[in-house]
Amino acid sequence: MRKYLAVVDRHKATSGMRFINFFLDRLFIQIIYYGLFFIFGLGYAIVYGEGFSAENGEQSITFTIISLSIYLAMSFSYFFFMEYYLGKTIAKYITGTEVISIDGNKPTQQQIIARTFSRAVPFDSLSFLGNNGWHDSWSDTRVIHVKNYLAERQSKEEINSIGAKEMS
Repeated sequence: MRKYLAVVDRHKATSGMRFINFFLDRLFIQIIYYGLFFIFGLGYAIVYGEGFSAENGEQSITFTIISLSIYLAMSFSYFFFMEYYLGKTIAKYITGTEVISIDGNKPTQQQIIARTFSRAVPFDSLSFLGNNGWHDSWSDTRVIHVKNYLAERQSKEEINSIGAKEMS
C-alpha cells in the first residue's frame, strides 16, 4: 500500500484542465497517426507507382483491422512512453500538468501500464468529471499542477530544515 500524500490532492488538475489534456492528446495522436499513413502512402506510391486502393471488400476489412490495430498500438505507445519517461504528454506540457504517484514520487512502470490500459475501458474519458478518473484511481496516480505542487513541497522542506545544523 502506497503512502498517500495530501499535498498531491491539493494540487490536482481541475476537470476542465483534464478535458483540455484529453482533447489535445487525442488531437496530437490523430496528427501523428495521419502523418504516418501519409508517409506510408507516399512510400507505397513511390515503390509501386500507384496509390493504395481497397476497392475489394476483403481488402477493405483487412485494411480497417490493420489501421485500428496500428492506431491502438500507437495510442498505447504515446501515453506509455511519454508518461513513463517524461511524466507528461505533449498536452500536459502545454497545460503545465504532470502525472505522479499518490505518494509524490515518479510513477512506476506498472502504474503507467495500468494507467494506460485503463484508458481502454469504455467511458473512462468521462470518468475524470468525477473526483478522480478511473485511470488515476486504478493506478494510484494523479495529474497535478506542477509549479504549485513543487512550490509547496519546497516550502515544506525549507520549514523542516529550519534549525537543522548546516554542514560545511
